[in-house]
Amino acid sequence: MAAVQLNGIFKRYGDTQVVHGIDLNIDDGEFVVLVGPSGCGKSTLMRMVAGLEEISGGDLMIGGTRANSLAPQQRNISMVFQSYALYPHLSVYENIAFGPRIRKESASSFKPRIEAAAKMLNLSGYLDRLPRALSGGQRQRVAMGRAVVREPSLFLFDEPLSNLDAKLRVQMRTEIKALHQRLKNTVIYVTHDQIEAMTMADRIVVMNAGRIEQMGRPLELYDRPANLFVASFLGSPSMNFAEGVIVDGAQGLALKLEDGSEIAVPRDAAQSSMAKAGAKITLGVRPEHIAIFGGEGVPMEIDVTEPTGAETHLYGKIGGNVWCVTTRQRAQFEPGQRVMLDLPAAHMHLFDTASGRRLA
Repeated sequence: MAAVQLNGIFKRYGDTQVVHGIDLNIDDGEFVVLVGPSGCGKSTLMRMVAGLEEISGGDLMIGGTRANSLAPQQRNISMVFQSYALYPHLSVYENIAFGPRIRKESASSFKPRIEAAAKMLNLSGYLDRLPRALSGGQRQRVAMGRAVVREPSLFLFDEPLSNLDAKLRVQMRTEIKALHQRLKNTVIYVTHDQIEAMTMADRIVVMNAGRIEQMGRPLELYDRPANLFVASFLGSPSMNFAEGVIVDGAQGLALKLEDGSEIAVPRDAAQSSMAKAGAKITLGVRPEHIAIFGGEGVPMEIDVTEPTGAETHLYGKIGGNVWCVTTRQRAQFEPGQRVMLDLPAAHMHLFDTASGRRLA
């Protein structure tokens, strides 16, 4: 196992810089997920750690050793790709054994490791099969088995579940997390799927445009996003937003929305130096934190209903923006129906509209 340190890492293609001074410390045995939209630089950063991309500047340390100039095979890492990268003419056993054979290890030394990896990954009954006789999930497990047999100090996963259907993705998420809990290796995992990030990571690193927006434990980022980008990226359905101007209301400060309606500002946020009358603020509330009730509240006319079984998503507009409300009530909601929403102060998030930064 190995700790990993990235100190001021950047990547430039000609005059275009795509990764901007990344500083990140990953503890020995930690499962860190790099998440962000397509093109944000997360896979490029992963490939620099793997040695598949040259580092334009900064220092990469793996296990206390500077790795910038080390060849990929000298870094003691294993990488699992989005494509399974299996040899179609080789059996499962031979695919897993390919690396040890190339390294000229004796069969007596790697055969027990292959059998142990196959048992761990539920592949023991498939070792004689060719890849075309396997399901997508089984092929991905073969790719993982090939990585495990190397006994690396660092595992790199580059969007390994993108080619699987929804049910298999859920199953493989669980299997990868269980594998990490058994082996306790350091893992860097790249994905654009924020559900994968939330469910698998010890720590999430949210990237955007080649920079780190925020890093921390999953629920820390979910409950206290540092800016509008992180708030909108994490969560499904995503956080609701409404822009407005702070005004002096009858009960204290309030946010006046585009349609003229007002929402009381939480007391702690009102104490922020930026939450003053005239300030342009963006309010955010997650769908599951909104309550529907019969008293006074924020009115919303339902445009669309989406029943999912366990819960129902209601869509309407507040302050000119489309909002989603998630409810577990089994009441019948219809398009055109007007409901009153309670926005709990404890679950309101306020951001400076210009900079996107979170207020108190």
